[in-house]
Amino acid sequence: MPLLRSSVFLLLILAITGCSTKAFFKLPEHSTITINERAEQHPQGLVKIRPFFWNRAGGVPYKLTSATGQTISEGKLRTRFRVVSIFWPPYSIIYWPMGFGQRCYDMTGAMPGSCTHQDLWTLREEYRNNK
Repeated sequence: MPLLRSSVFLLLILAITGCSTKAFFKLPEHSTITINERAEQHPQGLVKIRPFFWNRAGGVPYKLTSATGQTISEGKLRTRFRVVSIFWPPYSIIYWPMGFGQRCYDMTGAMPGSCTHQDLWTLREEYRNNK
């Protein structure tokens, strides 16, 4: 019985995480980020989107824009292979094998970097409070 519960729990976790990728973004004030050339613009905080195709193995394009619409920076964010895509048949390994490469991106510098532990904690708390 405990093995059955564990198996069902694992399948439920895989089902929930199998169809999205997410990361926190620390952005400059009054700016938004567009990821993978999609129309949505995301403010600072958690970005949860559909995973990426194989062509994004070298990175996913992003564009950081100010409130006036001017481009602040653009480039590629690091991605990684999502192991969960192996267990999410039949299409995830084919269509959505790539996800964000980091849990949190600091976009306030000249180049995208990793957030500090404190930044990640702050962004998580802001996200929970704004839900």
